Amino acid sequence: MASKASLPRGTRDFLPETMLKREYVINILKETFRQYGFNPIETPALEKLETLTGKYGEEGDRLIFKVLPRGDKFEKAFKAENVDAAKAKLNGNLEEALRYDLTVPFARFVVQNQNEIDLPFKRYQIQPVWRADRPSKGRFREFYQCDADVVGSYSLWQELDFITIYKSVFEKLGLGIRLKMNHRKVLQGITDSFGLAAHFQDFTMALDKLDKIGLDGVQKEMSERGLPQAASQALQFVHDLKGSHQEIIKALKSQISESEQGKLGIEDLEFVLNTSAELGLADVIDLDLTLARGLDYYTGAIFEVKAEGVDLGSIGGGGRYDDLTGIFGLKNLPGIGISFGLDRIILAMEEKELFPEVKQATTEILLLNFGVKEALFASKLAFQLRELGINTELYPDAAKIKKQLDYANKKGIRYTLMIGSKEIEEGMFTLKDMHEGSQQKLGAIELLEAFNPSQNNLHVKH
Repeated sequence: MASKASLPRGTRDFLPETMLKREYVINILKETFRQYGFNPIETPALEKLETLTGKYGEEGDRLIFKVLPRGDKFEKAFKAENVDAAKAKLNGNLEEALRYDLTVPFARFVVQNQNEIDLPFKRYQIQPVWRADRPSKGRFREFYQCDADVVGSYSLWQELDFITIYKSVFEKLGLGIRLKMNHRKVLQGITDSFGLAAHFQDFTMALDKLDKIGLDGVQKEMSERGLPQAASQALQFVHDLKGSHQEIIKALKSQISESEQGKLGIEDLEFVLNTSAELGLADVIDLDLTLARGLDYYTGAIFEVKAEGVDLGSIGGGGRYDDLTGIFGLKNLPGIGISFGLDRIILAMEEKELFPEVKQATTEILLLNFGVKEALFASKLAFQLRELGINTELYPDAAKIKKQLDYANKKGIRYTLMIGSKEIEEGMFTLKDMHEGSQQKLGAIELLEAFNPSQNNLHVKH
């Protein structure tokens, strides 16, 4: 019995039209990253489980796709006397997992390759990641992350570079954005000032859900986590803190002036915000104290990007992580990075109809097939056209001409070339413009000249 053709939940196939849109966005990302001095790297889909666990907070750790043991380890686990014992043995033998993000593997990469790279090291990486999440609109279990990171510099000019990169990319894509910004040290200062220093992680993890579950939902979660009553007061303070950048900074100084970490965070924010204004970047930045980003490794400025006029959640985010490599034994190596949510960006652009016309076919000319002798002649001509950089196809079968022309129309191929026995004998071939319906006779040299990009024009009569 044949198996049913289907996909696992939260995964997708991509047809050519979709892939061309993805490539359009990716090419703009790569172009922009390179303009700022970033170079590409790749890391494996599989990482050691110990590399990933404990880096994303308890919520993130639950979403890591763990890889079951193979061979003897798997068989021995299932020889256990009951299901619970089998699960315990399996969990004890888990060693590998699919990567949850690109940042932690990058930290591992830096430590392992520290003698091969120069600091500050700037890399971009565009690869799939996997999360055992509940699929929904714009949320998939397998999806691409497009990251850019710098390690080896504490300079706040890196924060400004990343803000500029965000603005530049989305301007090129035509997508309006708001870039939310906060600082983990400021959040530390807030928890310090409300007597919650020991509950920082629980507080920020609950706060990070404010957009999803609202104020009452976060208060309920904080209560369930066993946070003291002061957590509700701190949450209300953060929730109510609105106004201009200057007004928010003034209120923060009043509240957290006794916290050393808080003061450092305010200093960083002031420099970035003031310099952003000088560089013409302030128009996209919202200082938002409710932004927490629940990942444990962030230590400084944090970012989140949302598309204007589209209800899709964040389409980008990141921040500073000044000791992430320390978990792998390389201490005091500062880092900062940002990520672009490729899938959500594409959804937002489709919803706002921002994509330029993307042709499904990149073929420019189709050589029709009239038989073995004619196809051999056409193949030789096709080689010459490809050497000129012209995307050229030979129809594989000597099918009816109507079928071959229908193929060209369906793929959006503009030109077809008829090379039958009579055309070979005369040395003149019929070039048809499928868009306009016109056709003309051309010799081989005229044809190659007409499609030669170095001529800087196309000498084809319309």
